[in-house]
Amino acid sequence: MLSKPMQDALNNQVKLEASSSQAYLAMASWSEIQPGLDGVAEFFFLQSEEERIHMLKLMRFINERGGFAIVPTLEQPIVTYKGIKSMFEEFLQHELLVSNSINDLVELALSERDYATHNFLQWYVSEQIEEEKSARVLNDKLELIGDDKSGLYLFDRDIMSRRQGGGKK
Repeated sequence: MLSKPMQDALNNQVKLEASSSQAYLAMASWSEIQPGLDGVAEFFFLQSEEERIHMLKLMRFINERGGFAIVPTLEQPIVTYKGIKSMFEEFLQHELLVSNSINDLVELALSERDYATHNFLQWYVSEQIEEEKSARVLNDKLELIGDDKSGLYLFDRDIMSRRQGGGKK
């Protein structure tokens, strides 16, 4: 059985995962209307879907443990960006926020001696290691590219390899 503080904290994570899904969906939409960023758009459409799956996994866990998972109300995400670099910087910052939130959940689970939740959260800890690495690598690549249009072309073409064994499950 989940404690009330743990249920509330997990429901906050549900909201954060849902917000992540929405943010990445907005990034996908913005990318899709930019010339030559079809790969980036597809990357973020898939990221959005993955975050929704993370949200659903949390909701089911909460309910299975005798809690009540709440479908969150969400704020409008950022929908336009100055450029691709600022969008990917936002992507990294968002993943760092999610990692910090997961770490707080782990700390709460341990303080409450809720080992079932602690065990469940280890999947999220591992997932965030991958997510942060992917976001950092993509930001590093964009930094290397600078304003080189041919580099951006290759970045867009190759970004899906981050999802196909080159940095994503």
